[in-house]
Amino acid sequence: MTDIIFFFEVVLAGMLAGTMYSLVALGFVLIYKASSTFNFAQGAMVFFAVLSFVGFMELGLPFTLAFFVTIGLMILVGYATQKTVIQPLMNESEDTVLMATIGLGFVLEGVAQAVWGVEVRALDLGVGDFPIQWIVDSTGLFISALDLTAGLVAALLILGLALLFRFTKMGLGLRAVADDAGAASSIGIPLNSIMLMVWSAAGVVALVAGMLWGARAGVQFALVDLALKALPVLIIGGFSSIPGAIVGGLIIGSSEKVLEVYVGPYFGGGIEVWAPFVIAILFLLWKPEGLFGEKLIRRV
Repeated sequence: MTDIIFFFEVVLAGMLAGTMYSLVALGFVLIYKASSTFNFAQGAMVFFAVLSFVGFMELGLPFTLAFFVTIGLMILVGYATQKTVIQPLMNESEDTVLMATIGLGFVLEGVAQAVWGVEVRALDLGVGDFPIQWIVDSTGLFISALDLTAGLVAALLILGLALLFRFTKMGLGLRAVADDAGAASSIGIPLNSIMLMVWSAAGVVALVAGMLWGARAGVQFALVDLALKALPVLIIGGFSSIPGAIVGGLIIGSSEKVLEVYVGPYFGGGIEVWAPFVIAILFLLWKPEGLFGEKLIRRV
């Protein structure tokens, strides 16, 4: 019985971590749905956003005000990116835009560290990393309060964005642009406004993701590597699917924890670092478009 409880504890902890992977992946999905471009700068946006948030608090701003000021900053970053990077390259190839986002990532990393410094910062969200006692008493599962809070926040934000893009006018416009940008433009859907909204939303998602991960691991340059951990999530769920980002995150989060605990000792530990990429490779061989992605057929 103890072994079964421990197994469920490992799976649940992995799924809670997976919701945060989903949150990072969601930033990629938003951009990809609107422009069919992989935004390589998303990891840098996470780092830039949360480092700016901590920096504003160090200047004396209270938590709530610093949060909304940083949201405004990320919307400004999204606007500047759309006007100076994406819009001028609208008719260029996908590879050209991809290279532009790589350059944008380096710019954001450099600006963040030039303005706020390179020191690792602690971020206290007011939630401790300790087991929730009533869950321990009622189920025997040791679930961290920080993990549970982060998982709930990530799930609510993902759900909110999913509803926004499904039922609002701007969301319907985004879906039309994703299906056929030329046709959407011809019937009066403002492409520039849609792209600005998408980049702004990706910036806000980056801030929340950075805050959740920064509270656990510290606000540091390593947060940029979160983008790499989101790749298996995108491959499994599909690059253009919000539900796919959720399912992919849950699969990666739970599987990496289970493999680390039960298989990792045979490899000397550390399997959760590379196991998600092995799973992603298997998915590429079996279902390249992902579980919820669209199969693309191109004439060559």
